[in-house]
Amino acid sequence: MDITIHSSFLPHDDPDASLAFYRDTLGFEVRNDVGYNGMRWITVGPVGQPGISIVLHPPAATPGLTGDERRTIAEMMAKGTYAMVILATRDLDGTFERLQASGADVIQEPTMQPYGIRDCAFRDPAGNHIRINEVR
Repeated sequence: MDITIHSSFLPHDDPDASLAFYRDTLGFEVRNDVGYNGMRWITVGPVGQPGISIVLHPPAATPGLTGDERRTIAEMMAKGTYAMVILATRDLDGTFERLQASGADVIQEPTMQPYGIRDCAFRDPAGNHIRINEVR
């Protein structure tokens, strides 16, 4: 079998703030920015890796959600417990410094985890949990 990860979805509640974070702070390129009925779907991804993307989407656009479910999603996003992505870099300390200097919400400074990974963690503007692993 030949299967790869093509896109992953993260919710946003402020498309402009999310765009600035992923484009300007993380350095991702914008691959698509689509508006429909006052909502925006923004596709970003790491430069030089065109086959891997993150789609920043309005969670309210999910068909079939009830009002209670929308409120629960908004509450979970606000706490940073709704969505997560793990990124990787060869320069964890430099990446951490850049993100911290940007004002990103730090969850955890660079730390060696008991399971053998050195990483750090932030929240994006929507509250999504972003972990960044150090790779060699």
